[in-house]
Amino acid sequence: MIPTSSKNQGSVYFVGAGPGDPELITVKGRRLLMDADVVVYAGSLVNDAILSVCRKDSVLLSSAGMSLADIIKTLAEASRAGKRAVRLQTGDPTFYSALAEQAAALDVLNVSFEVVPGVSSAFASAAALKKELTVPEVSQTIILTRMEGRTPVPEGEKLSLLASHGATLCIFLSISMIEGVVAELKKGAYDDNTPVAVVYRASWPDEEQITGTLKDIAAKVEEAGITKHAMILVGDSLGTMEENDARSKLYDAGFSHEFREKQS
Repeated sequence: MIPTSSKNQGSVYFVGAGPGDPELITVKGRRLLMDADVVVYAGSLVNDAILSVCRKDSVLLSSAGMSLADIIKTLAEASRAGKRAVRLQTGDPTFYSALAEQAAALDVLNVSFEVVPGVSSAFASAAALKKELTVPEVSQTIILTRMEGRTPVPEGEKLSLLASHGATLCIFLSISMIEGVVAELKKGAYDDNTPVAVVYRASWPDEEQITGTLKDIAAKVEEAGITKHAMILVGDSLGTMEENDARSKLYDAGFSHEFREKQS
């Protein structure tokens, strides 16, 4: 049991820890960690270095071996004891995080909570590659998705259907099925020459990048022995500027807008 305190009822915060680099947590997220009485963190994924800012008297609990009921009980008890509790999850807590079921359970118990966004591994991967995912006239749409595996996806969200748009895809939780991913993508708007990048543990010290095309990426990933903790980025926006001969209108001297006249 978590001891009570003299404070009013405490709050629960779902905080995105970012992709791994301790400095990529938001300023707000770091402050909440520093002030937290109880931290329930994704022990199998969160970089332990992020927890170094926690107070020495904070209760730190890994959720790796906890069930949903265990997590909710801990957060609710902390709140009712007047404690500040942080549920620390990797990346951003608003996708692929089980936030919905945790939030619903807290609502049933009338436990208030807030959600603090974080840096997704998708964007950390793009940054590591030094790529813009929305190159003008090449792709203006980013789709965050995953390959169907043990966890199904809705029928209308099959990877082959999403691939028909030709948008930039950020594919989570699917690296172990890379051959299947490639096969599904080729059923859509992509072909053997479509650029692909795989980033293993983006922003961690042992980050690894593999670049190629749909023709050779599966073999490269297999050779590298990567089976988890990797982001797959797909789309023509990953090509070079020479390949994507398009420029933004924002800084085009021949294009006028509210803050700049057209230059001759």
